[in-house]
Amino acid sequence: MSSNALSLETQLNTARETPLFYKVFALAGAGMILDAADVYMASAINSTMIAQKFASISQGSLFLSGGFLGLFLGSLLAGYIGDFYGRKKSYQFNLLLFGAFTLLSAFAPNIITLIIFRFIAAIGLGAEIVTGYAVVNEFAPIKRRGHWSGMTAIVANTGAPIALLIATFAIPEFGWRAMFIIMGSLALLLYLLRRHFPESPRWLLSQGRQDEANDIIKQLTERGLYDEDEFNDNHEPTSHISFAKGLFIAIVAVSATLLCQYTFTSWVPTLLLNQGINIVSSIGFSAIMMLGAPIGSAIGALLVDRAGRKKVILSAFAATAILGIAYAYERTTAGILINGFLLTVTLYILVATVVSVYNNELFETSHRFRGAGISNGISKLLNVLMPTVVAFMITQVSPAFIFYGIAAMAIIAAIIIGLWGPETDQKAIK
Repeated sequence: MSSNALSLETQLNTARETPLFYKVFALAGAGMILDAADVYMASAINSTMIAQKFASISQGSLFLSGGFLGLFLGSLLAGYIGDFYGRKKSYQFNLLLFGAFTLLSAFAPNIITLIIFRFIAAIGLGAEIVTGYAVVNEFAPIKRRGHWSGMTAIVANTGAPIALLIATFAIPEFGWRAMFIIMGSLALLLYLLRRHFPESPRWLLSQGRQDEANDIIKQLTERGLYDEDEFNDNHEPTSHISFAKGLFIAIVAVSATLLCQYTFTSWVPTLLLNQGINIVSSIGFSAIMMLGAPIGSAIGALLVDRAGRKKVILSAFAATAILGIAYAYERTTAGILINGFLLTVTLYILVATVVSVYNNELFETSHRFRGAGISNGISKLLNVLMPTVVAFMITQVSPAFIFYGIAAMAIIAAIIIGLWGPETDQKAIK
């Protein structure tokens, strides 16, 4: 990299937050809200469709699996498009695809058509979790990178309780199809707002396009720079491990986080119905539990730059394992609510640290989107299988085994990250 490019990169690393940065943060955060809300919208719709006999439990599992399969393909496509053609292109058409087919889902005449529409819509949404966190990571200064990436998770995961609260009132009043209309309309509105999203200056520098990068960096440094002496090891790149090792750690960390999160949150309304709680109450209980999502994200964002990535991640995985096993034995309404809330908090501490921050810091700019895309994509592919496994557990074995599985995944991930995962706190990114 030329001395001029290094100078631009140093300015980018130490730039104070500007209106352009806040614009990037807001647009990325809005997309992440849709991504988070979609998962819980799907879980509420799934439980309602099953209760109303529009779909059987096995068909409901296919509905959820179709979404995860689409997210898998979308994550991979976004990763390769983002690294080879630019971050901006990954952001241009994904919401148009998601919004259009989500609206069409509201008019699906049968469950098979709905599953197909859901799959196509999810391909569009698959780019959000890859692009949103990575873009904020690339625009943020080193000193505040963990903070802003964690803040993205906080903003994003307000989508969880919001979606379930809307579902609590909208589904009984207007039916489950209304949720598709609401979500699809919001996605198309955001697509229009995001037409002039800036390109990542880090990506432009990695492509040798210094003049274009300079134009954006000027806007990002108009409020001055942080004192470079305040940074720790800011000349040491995060990606001091090979791409293969970083990818292995990212796949384990992200897959364990999202498998635990999606398995619990996607099936909570159905599990509550299985325990004899009615559909309105089950969605309402889920909404209360999901208040733990922004709280957990806030805790993760607060601690990730102060305590270090690995300490927070390992502690949260350990807490997830303990609470997961405890939840399997809860029988009282209060216990279900309290334990479910605490489990949600720990799961979203992991989302705010693993998915939002750690995953992107394991890779250099030249292949960050591919690394994040592959790790997120594989987690989605594994989640394709989970609804079938969970449906089998509910109908043929015992729901308790779902929570044993969550605990096992958390323990395995903690061991691997503890032994081989690097600490990436306060390190510069290439």
